[in-house]
Amino acid sequence: MAAVNQLVAQAVDLQGILDERSWPSCIIGGLAVIRWGEARLTRDVDVSLFAGFGNEETVARALLELFEPRIDDALQFAVTNRVLLLRGPSGVPIDIALAAFPFENEIIERASAFEYLPGLSLRTVAAEDLIVLKAFANRRRDWSDIAGIIARQSWLDWRAIAERLAPLAELKDEPGILRELDRVRKEVAEES
Repeated sequence: MAAVNQLVAQAVDLQGILDERSWPSCIIGGLAVIRWGEARLTRDVDVSLFAGFGNEETVARALLELFEPRIDDALQFAVTNRVLLLRGPSGVPIDIALAAFPFENEIIERASAFEYLPGLSLRTVAAEDLIVLKAFANRRRDWSDIAGIIARQSWLDWRAIAERLAPLAELKDEPGILRELDRVRKEVAEES
């Protein structure tokens, strides 16, 4: 539990820094899974920060003044890959996705606050958007996370999920993502 407390504390501090600069952001990744799905071990803070196109370097430079980089040439990596890899003062790894597309902005706008610990709230991605992000990433752990979200959240808006995921799957040229999501959804329903 101490590790989660440390992650939440770091995420709250980071959220405050981003809010001070009026940089739209929300928590994605493992901490969001803890809110919506089955609790699991997570070692880092994952954030989606809307930087837009052309502002990546400015945002990354500002954050590198406040946090230690986790890799050499973190600035160039962030500009090229749109992910800034940092370490918080307590050693917590921080991954900041530098969002730019309209759907990424919409994800941040739909985020809502959740109190992880007494007095410590974080803006986290909506459950449907977390499913979309996880399905798009299409990694083994992501499908396990999706199954946990589906099992815990009976009220999911499946139409919205399909509408948001279909263009991303097409962009990635992986139509099988939609079929896999349908398979996982049916599997969870059968287990319930």
